[in-house]
Amino acid sequence: MSSTNAAVAKQPPAGPRAEAKRRAIVTAARELFLREGFEVSVDAIASAAGVSKVTVYNHFGSKEALFIGVIKDSLDAPLGGALVTAIDGLADADDLREALAAAAHAWVRGTRTNPDVLALRNVVSRELHRFPELGAAWQQAGPERHHPAVADALRRLVDQGRLDIPDIEVAILQLYSLLLYPHLVFSAYGTTIDDDLTERLIAGGVDMFLGHYTPRLTKP
Repeated sequence: MSSTNAAVAKQPPAGPRAEAKRRAIVTAARELFLREGFEVSVDAIASAAGVSKVTVYNHFGSKEALFIGVIKDSLDAPLGGALVTAIDGLADADDLREALAAAAHAWVRGTRTNPDVLALRNVVSRELHRFPELGAAWQQAGPERHHPAVADALRRLVDQGRLDIPDIEVAILQLYSLLLYPHLVFSAYGTTIDDDLTERLIAGGVDMFLGHYTPRLTKP
């Protein structure tokens, strides 16, 4: 990205008209990224959005930054409010198993009910060999945004003596693996996990996680 584009990207246009154009760009870019992959041209995105190519760069600075914007936009609704609220409430919950299951349901439901989340992830997987920067874009827009909230909740539970976790980073990846990764793996091959199996995965995953990290003296 040129220094000019980098400078512009730091101060995108503001105001109602600018926001409307930004929304149009993101909507058009999402559709084209999903249909044609990351190789789609900025010219095509601008045309589909009904704006100029310069306007796209004024708002995002580069196609990579636009892709990050598309990912963030797609993740915010399903994973933002409901998930963070559920995670924040873990340390204050009377029934930790019930609260963790509720957070898992919010997490999995948000991913499963928004096809763009899984589809964009598959775009990243498909194009990664040609555009390795997409992996960093997905990391920044997805795991890196919600990872700190999960880490903070687990640390608070450790401080309360309700969990015994020697390695928070490992525990977070184990939690993801038990609850979310099965859906991402299946989606990569064009298949889904049905509702009944989803419920069993959540119930079993929560039990396994708590069974491993609940302090020995307080295990039921």
